[in-house]
Amino acid sequence: MIVPPDKDDNIRSFVHITNILRSRCLSAPEIYAEDANRGLVLIEDLGDDLFARLAKDSETEAQMYSAAVGLLPTLADINDVTNIPPYDMATYQREARLILDWYIPSATGRPADAEAEAEFPDLIAAACAPARTGTLVLRDYHAENLLWLPNREGHQKVGLLDYQDAMMGDAAYDLVSLLEDARRDVSKNLQDSEIKHYLALTGDTEADFLRRYAALGAQRNIKIVGIFARLCVRDGKARYPDFIPRVWLYLQQDLQHPALERLANWLARHVPVPTSAIIAAVKAGKNAA
Repeated sequence: MIVPPDKDDNIRSFVHITNILRSRCLSAPEIYAEDANRGLVLIEDLGDDLFARLAKDSETEAQMYSAAVGLLPTLADINDVTNIPPYDMATYQREARLILDWYIPSATGRPADAEAEAEFPDLIAAACAPARTGTLVLRDYHAENLLWLPNREGHQKVGLLDYQDAMMGDAAYDLVSLLEDARRDVSKNLQDSEIKHYLALTGDTEADFLRRYAALGAQRNIKIVGIFARLCVRDGKARYPDFIPRVWLYLQQDLQHPALERLANWLARHVPVPTSAIIAAVKAGKNAA
């Protein structure tokens, strides 16, 4: 693992969280040596069997996703660690406004409406108010970052990658990351069955959990729409806008929750639906911020 020295905090975070995960007997890669000052870490090779590569049929997909969901309560029990930032309301709001800063300007050719922009933070705050804090959230817990290790036992069958940005937040967030995957379709049947699986494992109250799941899903998908526009407009990565329509469908699914009606109405008024023409405009970088 090679990280530019000016981003050595990423290495320190990676090493810190790796040690936490391995102390719980989870399949984070073993660290053989590290030199944060030089941006170097020598880590175990967990192979190439990403969920995204192997989930080609429904049976294999269901097996792997069930294992990934089964691991989540163990992550949720990690609540006694230090030096990991909180996933707090300010963070939810800062992330969500990426849709204002990048998607709306590039999609429409003009900045977001000032009045709408002023209203948006309060809508995100109201939506995310029930979110819990205090458990480890890996944040990028999805098929591109999970490896299938069938020769290992129990939760160790699920290999973990790309968690250096982990925060202490709501355990529902990682389930959203898994089941509302920006890069691959996850069927509604699989989503519903794995939510039920998760609830059976945790004993969470269904109504409360689904409220938090919908809110964090909406916040995450709003953020991703903005990030993918930014990756294209600022960083020249033109393939990312092609994922936005899938993310938008997940977002609409989340917004069906009655508690998110005000946020849904705001989005319907102020954010263009990612039609093929809109995606073309984003790729053209029209008037990007």
